[in-house]
Amino acid sequence: MDEPLPQSVRVWDLPVRVFHWLLAALMAASVATGLVGGNAMVWHMRSGYAILALVVFRIMWGVAGSTTARFADFLYAPGRVIAFARDLFSRRPAHYLGHNPLGGWMVLLLLFAVLFQAGTGLFANDDIANEGPLNRFISNELSNRLTSLHKLNIKLLYGLIAVHVAAVIYHWLGRGEYLVRAMFTGFKAWPSGVPVAALRFSSHWLALGLFVAAALAVWLIVSQPVAQPT
Repeated sequence: MDEPLPQSVRVWDLPVRVFHWLLAALMAASVATGLVGGNAMVWHMRSGYAILALVVFRIMWGVAGSTTARFADFLYAPGRVIAFARDLFSRRPAHYLGHNPLGGWMVLLLLFAVLFQAGTGLFANDDIANEGPLNRFISNELSNRLTSLHKLNIKLLYGLIAVHVAAVIYHWLGRGEYLVRAMFTGFKAWPSGVPVAALRFSSHWLALGLFVAAALAVWLIVSQPVAQPT
């Protein structure tokens, strides 16, 4: 008897998908411009501001967004995470419409690592001619310390991104789950015999409003006027 064909289920909303791919593109641009240095540092900082706005938006969307975007939906208790990790390399099916227990915590780690990277960049300096827009509000010693953390944290981010990509490849080759395609289309293949939980999708207008608020907040932070000497 043939296996029932999978059904296509809408899982990821447009704001989550745009955030995911735009963040990936901006991270690549930020790394490239940081490595080039010199005049490219202007674009390094601009991409950092955009990344900061995106992450702030994603945190808000994790509270007010669609079901699968919410932290409450994909941050599982430790026991559930351990059980999933134990079965990860088995052939036992594990069906999650959104992020699985390990993937959910990886998302949170990545978000906070990127937030820390962008946040420390606001105070960092390159010992030449470039410094973050909030550098002038702290001492040189603290700025140098935050710059060191900025450089150290990018190595952590490289590691987290490598684990994330490896997990996506494993789910594709080892478990037949095409996570990349789902993040493009918003739809995931779902076994016909498995019940589908009801998902709620929030308004795109709400997402736009939250992003504008996040972008405005970042703009207000980075455009603080320089105090004029009296």
